[in-house]
Amino acid sequence: MLIHSDQGSQFTSMDWAAFLKAHNFEHSMSRRGNCHDNAVAESFFNLLKRERIRRRTYRTRQEARRDVFDYIEMFYNPKRKHARNRMLSPVEFERQRKLRHEGV
Repeated sequence: MLIHSDQGSQFTSMDWAAFLKAHNFEHSMSRRGNCHDNAVAESFFNLLKRERIRRRTYRTRQEARRDVFDYIEMFYNPKRKHARNRMLSPVEFERQRKLRHEGV
């Protein structure tokens, strides 16, 4: 699993690195002074918070997981149109890309 963070001291500590390693997580972090390294991930999480999570209170972690899964798999990937994908959803963009590469 990939964990994205900024370069705050809590995310650059040896304790944090040990935690990630113990749980088989991979750390994703921008290089110092390069705000575009993780722009795609940061954009996605901004949308997730703005469109789904903000102003919601989850009773359990499982409820939150189900809701985030639903957002990603039932809305974001198959339906949400993206300007950078020629106003296609990620699923449709990939489908059309695959068709072009297959020569169909």
